[in-house]
Amino acid sequence: MNTRLALVSAAALATLTLAACGDTDDASMEAEADTVEMPANEALEGVDEAPVMDPQANSVETAPVRTTAPAAAVAAEQEIEQASENAAANAAAAADAMIEE
Repeated sequence: MNTRLALVSAAALATLTLAACGDTDDASMEAEADTVEMPANEALEGVDEAPVMDPQANSVETAPVRTTAPAAAVAAEQEIEQASENAAANAAAAADAMIEE
C-alpha cells in the first residue's frame, strides 16, 4: 500500500512540476498566421505622405489600327498553310502505303 501511495504521489508531483515549467504566454498569439498586410505595413512605417490620385491611371492608350496586314505576315501565313498541306499529303501517302503493304 505504501509503494502504491508513493507512486501516485510521485506521479502527481511530476505532473505539477511539468505544469509549473510551462510558458504563461497566450498560445493563440504565437499561432497567428502572417498576412499580406503585415509586411506591407512594415514597409510603410516611415512614410508620412498621403497617397495621391493619378488622373491617368484608368486611361486606355490605343494603338493605331491596321487595316491591312504587312506583306511579310501574309507571306508567312501562306508558307504555314503550304507546309500544313504538305504534311497532310505526306500523312495520307504514308497511310496509303501502310494499307498496300
